Amino acid sequence: MKKLLASGKTIEDAVRSGLAQLGVKEDRVNVKVLEQPSKGLFGLIGAKEAKVELELLPDGVEEAIQFLRDVAGAMELSVSVERMDENDAIRINVTGSDLGILIGRRGQTLDSLQYLTNIVANRHSDHHLRIVLDAEQFRERRRQTLEALSERMAMKAIRTRKEIVLEPMTAQERKIIHARLQTNPNIKTYSQGDEPNRRIVIAPKQ
Repeated sequence: MKKLLASGKTIEDAVRSGLAQLGVKEDRVNVKVLEQPSKGLFGLIGAKEAKVELELLPDGVEEAIQFLRDVAGAMELSVSVERMDENDAIRINVTGSDLGILIGRRGQTLDSLQYLTNIVANRHSDHHLRIVLDAEQFRERRRQTLEALSERMAMKAIRTRKEIVLEPMTAQERKIIHARLQTNPNIKTYSQGDEPNRRIVIAPKQ
């Protein structure tokens, strides 16, 4: 953990000085008082300032971002990492060139990396964090692709009066398709099979 020594006329001044140098609030540090202030003889001779040691506590999201940078570096990728706090999650978007290797086939590598990122973040946090990891807005593009696919397959199911079984998908991707078709009065959807080969079935209503 990062530690910093700071001094000031009072303990409070020393702590404020240290926090300013670290650029964090007081809830991000442990404070250890090393020396109490002393006015000295006649308030002048031998006067001593207060000295404190500030220990920076780990931040789960910052640790997760550093983990991502380390992974990208190991893969020899030059990336930028942007954090955006949302109501129920923290979205981290990675941008750069040649990120296909980071995304993987249909986002499988990205999903695995998101899983590991959440483990890292929660290991360094005293409350649960949910991190959604994206790369070059892949998840939004994937959502649009899945919604278009669901519409096409729904039309095919209605036209042929046969069930359409889609390829295996993650729970999040299945949720996108269920949500897209739930208002279609001519279609019902359900999932079948076991993970990781669980699939959505699009079926015409009788």
